[in-house]
Amino acid sequence: MAGAARRRDGHVAQERMLEEAMAAIAENGLAALTMSALAERLGTSGGHILYYFGSKDLLLLAALRWSEAALTEERHALLGRRITAERKLDRFLELYLPRGPRDPRWTLWIELWARTAANDALRAAQEEMDLAWQQDLEGLLAKGVAQGRFPDLDVPARASELLALLDGLSTRVVLGQGTPGPDPRPALEVARAAADRLIGHA
Repeated sequence: MAGAARRRDGHVAQERMLEEAMAAIAENGLAALTMSALAERLGTSGGHILYYFGSKDLLLLAALRWSEAALTEERHALLGRRITAERKLDRFLELYLPRGPRDPRWTLWIELWARTAANDALRAAQEEMDLAWQQDLEGLLAKGVAQGRFPDLDVPARASELLALLDGLSTRVVLGQGTPGPDPRPALEVARAAADRLIGHA
């Protein structure tokens, strides 16, 4: 276990660190994730982890980027599928929303959002990842309009509005606040209804 996480030179692979950080967040929440706790999970030292990432904030950002990279692959695979624009949009909503109140990616997003005002690097990284979702959604909507699946609309504006709504829904799911509550399924239904109102059908 711990030995399997080590490289031959005794160093824990950076990807393994990120994987364990995400697993720890899913299991115990972000507040319980300390360098010493993560080091214990990995069978290494907190100093070794900091050697690679420099600070807890940078570790969290790297973990989020790692998680987002996997979602980006899924998103691009979805956009390349030969299915209707409506089905692509529905699947896009599922990819965006958290899988439940312990979703580690969304837990990280919320934590890092709170820190971006005082951290230029975090703010730039957040804007970069947000822009990727925005551009892909705009591409999906534009293609749907061109194919006659969606009505003519202001694609950038509608994409931005829908993503803002998804951010609010996602935060409520992760924090377990009010309707739709901690169960992600009602949030998906709300997202579908909102997408229908904002985008509509041709």
